[in-house]
Amino acid sequence: MRIFIALIILSATSAYITAREAGGRVEYVGGTIAQIPAGCQGVAQTLDEQFFVFYSRGASWRVPYESINLLEYGQSVNRRVAAAVLISPLFILSKARQHFLTVGYVDEDGKQQALVFKVNKADIRLVLATLEARTGRQVQFQDEEARKAGRG
Repeated sequence: MRIFIALIILSATSAYITAREAGGRVEYVGGTIAQIPAGCQGVAQTLDEQFFVFYSRGASWRVPYESINLLEYGQSVNRRVAAAVLISPLFILSKARQHFLTVGYVDEDGKQQALVFKVNKADIRLVLATLEARTGRQVQFQDEEARKAGRG
């Protein structure tokens, strides 16, 4: 039984490490690509030298770095009101931040396309820095708070 539990923990840890090495854990929020369902969770892989790749169980998508013409980062900040009501009033003082990345690019037909991802907090800086390096484009920040979080 202990060996079984150890194998499960090792498997989960190695999957986490693999996802981090491959890029960042993301959720596809929306955009212009109908083949990727909204809410699809996966990995935004930035290690490939030619393509930005989104992998998930339900879909995958490749975008040549040279086609990317927009990198935008923003945050959504919400107070934890439900936790404050249900657990403790101190939760009203904390904020829940969600990190969003928009990747704009021109497809093979010359049409502008967009991919919007919610990126895991622990992965956002890695993804932003790597995309800037691969595309030669600077990330546009939606506001000063996003700039601080993205450059941190």
